[in-house]
Amino acid sequence: MASQNQLASIKGAKVLMVGAGGIGCELLKTLALSGFQDIHIIDMDTIEVSNLNRQFLFRKSHVGQSKAKVARDAVLRFRPHISITPYHANVKDPDFNVDFFKQFNVVLNGLDNLDARRHVNRLSLAAEVPLVESGTTGFLGQVTVHVKGRTECYECQPKPAPKTYPVCTITSTPSKFVHCIVWAKDLLFTKLFGDKNQENDLNVRSTDATSSSEHVEDVFERRKDEDIEQYGRRIYDHVFGYNIEEALSNEETWKNRNRPKPIYSRDFLHDEIAQQNGNVDNAASDPSSVSAMASLGMKNPQDIWCLKENSRIFMEAFKLFFMKREKEIGNLTFDKDDQLAVEFVTAAANIRASSFGIPLHSLFEAKGIAGNIVHAVATTNAIIAGLIVIEAIKVLQNDTNNYRMTYCLEHPTRKMLLMPVEPFEANKSCYVCSESPLTLEINTHRAKLRDFVEKIVKAKLGMYFPLIMHGAALLYEVGDDLDEAMVANYAANLEKVLSELPSPFTSGTTVTVEDLKQELTCNINIKHREEFDEEKEPDGMLLSGWTQASSVEKDDNKSNGNGGSTSNASQAVPVEAEDNVEMDVPSGKKRRLSEISGQDLLSFTDETKNHGKLEVVDDDDDLVMLDGDPGLNKRKRMQ
Repeated sequence: MASQNQLASIKGAKVLMVGAGGIGCELLKTLALSGFQDIHIIDMDTIEVSNLNRQFLFRKSHVGQSKAKVARDAVLRFRPHISITPYHANVKDPDFNVDFFKQFNVVLNGLDNLDARRHVNRLSLAAEVPLVESGTTGFLGQVTVHVKGRTECYECQPKPAPKTYPVCTITSTPSKFVHCIVWAKDLLFTKLFGDKNQENDLNVRSTDATSSSEHVEDVFERRKDEDIEQYGRRIYDHVFGYNIEEALSNEETWKNRNRPKPIYSRDFLHDEIAQQNGNVDNAASDPSSVSAMASLGMKNPQDIWCLKENSRIFMEAFKLFFMKREKEIGNLTFDKDDQLAVEFVTAAANIRASSFGIPLHSLFEAKGIAGNIVHAVATTNAIIAGLIVIEAIKVLQNDTNNYRMTYCLEHPTRKMLLMPVEPFEANKSCYVCSESPLTLEINTHRAKLRDFVEKIVKAKLGMYFPLIMHGAALLYEVGDDLDEAMVANYAANLEKVLSELPSPFTSGTTVTVEDLKQELTCNINIKHREEFDEEKEPDGMLLSGWTQASSVEKDDNKSNGNGGSTSNASQAVPVEAEDNVEMDVPSGKKRRLSEISGQDLLSFTDETKNHGKLEVVDDDDDLVMLDGDPGLNKRKRMQ
């Protein structure tokens, strides 16, 4: 039962919720039932059918409507006298600036992506408003408290990039089904239905063409007077047949590997043309409901299709895209909620898997891999929502000594399913809350300012409205109030190499990068470097200085750590990881920074070896799953 002081702080609080999904629905309900009177919700998403199994404020009739607005209406039906203000918008919109955040007593996060989390963290720091972070995936969950000057911020511990595989593995020597999914989703689907100018190894040159030929046919271009059936079969034969034949011609590659087998449409589709053409004509008129499975009378997404069935789905989905969704072709990107896209990618991945002797998977399984889905558990969301409210009440009462970061486990660890941890101190090397300078190794004679902006400022530092200064010289700025001359000048600077800028970058230069919307400033020390390892440092630059907190020490048991590059370079394709990290936790003990790493969420794992190296998010739910962090095996042992 809440005390009078607690009730007073609850009723007088103005709360900002960011996210109205799996956690958000449970959180809004719990806040309302706990007595909170003034709640604001931001969510840019609309309700989808796939949300209904765990987001209990929504019904089928709400599909397509704003999550924030429907959640508000649902809660007001049983708490009509409280104030709930919904915003169907992106939290990164300019309206939600530091001044907007300052009006709240606490911010509660239930987001589904890293960029938005970082943005909210920075606005909360700038506004000096406490932030309660949260996440769930399956049976695992976390709630963390971040208060400026008292605890670490959300970004004090670097978030490792998703595990990556070199493109050559994806395109030439797949050994796991996930390799086939990435090939089908990021290469084939994009080449056919997305940006046709994407360069990749799908379009192998014909054997009579030399590398210097300027007239090599692009097999992905539809020929004049070629019907969809012929076009689809030609693509099928090229990627599953001819490309495999070409790969087999390199005998060295297959000395220690199983040789793949080419697959051609004539072997599986010879009697399907007439039957399928009739089905396409009867397909649903609503583009969003078009389905190859429905067209072919296949109903169960958990069935594992044979090679012939996968070939039929492939061709049917291919034709449906061109006959029912032709206007979208050229601009499509893979979406796990796009039924036709999932069907096409599943079929293509299975055909390729069959070629390489990899076990086939059902559409249900393939969708989970392609969308990085760890299926949600509603009970976990409810537990985490309750813990968020508990921490929010502590924050409102300034009960600093009792703040806890709590981890929800799938199986008891030392007889505990909820693991409380005292908040960690701020990382002194964190460039966000401690304003420590970073160091960038870069070839200043080759790299352009555009490379610096895209690969470092935006991709690594998460600044999307940056201002870049060298001394008193303003080299680049983004904003709506710039005149044409300034825009032209900054655009010209983007194309200049760093050493040729009006105020050149040289070794020893200190560059200031600022995001006025986040009220964040970062200093970067430039260090010129001639050469980089193309495999380990594909960006041609290396950012350092943002490291784990230094108060941990090495354990004798060495781990593999992060391993991969932290970039999203074109030489590597991010995929779902499979490694797992385990950790012993003493029963009943609370730990400080000096005793445990700050990224231990998935370290409290179970014997079943679930995913231990994923960087982000559930399907559209709410967890940052923390990677196999070097700090896990560097922490001090418990006494």
